Amino acid sequence: MGVVDTGYVSDHTKWINEQLEKNPEWVEDQKAGRALWWDKKQDVDTTARNAESKVPQKPYPYDVNFFNE
Repeated sequence: MGVVDTGYVSDHTKWINEQLEKNPEWVEDQKAGRALWWDKKQDVDTTARNAESKVPQKPYPYDVNFFNE
């Protein structure tokens, strides 16, 4: 096992960090956007109902005989 260099920071990460220093309000905007699109409460009944309503996909939908059934 070699030594892992944990001091590397990519150019993209450097740029993002610089932008966040210049625009600290972006952090709150990011949190608001995440809450809007991703951080949702999960409803067990709805999740179960969605799982039960899935239609199984055929193994290979691009088969030439797919529509001849």
